[in-house]
Amino acid sequence: MGRVVVEVMPKPEILDPQGKAVAGALPRLGFGGFTGVRQGKRFELEVDGEVTPEVLEEAARAAEVLLSNPVIEDVVRVAPVEADAATTTLAGGSA
Repeated sequence: MGRVVVEVMPKPEILDPQGKAVAGALPRLGFGGFTGVRQGKRFELEVDGEVTPEVLEEAARAAEVLLSNPVIEDVVRVAPVEADAATTTLAGGSA
């Protein structure tokens, strides 16, 4: 079984009240150095078999039609989860 990750973010010109709230909380909690926050959505889609270019194409179409609101959001990434895990690590080195 394969998985595809889809990431959706608000368009740059759209206000992001959740991101603004997080940005305000970070320094109050002792986290400095961050100048802004944008909050988006992440979806993981499971598929039977491996993730092929055709599966990624279908996921991208689903992202544009159902997973995002194209008026206020951009689909910023559609990728196999394996590729995502290889490039994303949490503090402490675990993926």
